[in-house]
Amino acid sequence: MNRIPLLRGITAPLIALTVLAVPAGSLPTPLAPGRPGTVAAAPSPAGYDWPLAPRPAVVRPFDPPAQRWQAGHRGVDLAAPEDAAVIAARAGTVRFAGSVAGRPLVSVGHSDGLITTYEPVRATVRAGQQVSRGQVLGFLDTGHPGCRAAACLHWGARIGSGKQARYIDPLWLLGLLRIRLKPWE
Repeated sequence: MNRIPLLRGITAPLIALTVLAVPAGSLPTPLAPGRPGTVAAAPSPAGYDWPLAPRPAVVRPFDPPAQRWQAGHRGVDLAAPEDAAVIAARAGTVRFAGSVAGRPLVSVGHSDGLITTYEPVRATVRAGQQVSRGQVLGFLDTGHPGCRAAACLHWGARIGSGKQARYIDPLWLLGLLRIRLKPWE
């Protein structure tokens, strides 16, 4: 099978993406027994889970710009109540917990090279801290621009940083976007 570089360090067959709908509530998210502050859920094939429990509605999808310097929506907005616990989608190390442009943000680096971001979140973790999948990172604030719900978590995912950063749709991490081979014309 021919493989092409998809993102730095990740290859995939020559592909086109097809989105498959997964019924709401099909991924269980009960509290994990004996582990306060964590949520148990069936991880995706990539080992990532939803950053909110129960499973949230996606109110604004990933919409990257045509050119990386242009405006776009480099993540997904997930509806949740104000003060909802925001949880680590996968184990990793907190890279940043603070304010960017006046908005509270947490970012977590993962062993596969991805960085997930969560905003607006009042952090209960600090930079350099190791977190486990399902561990509470902080609590959701209101006021995310463009959010049509009472409160929204903007969840992003990227590989690399600075000029080398490549944003990906975080729903891909959950296995909600399926890769299908299509003929190359």
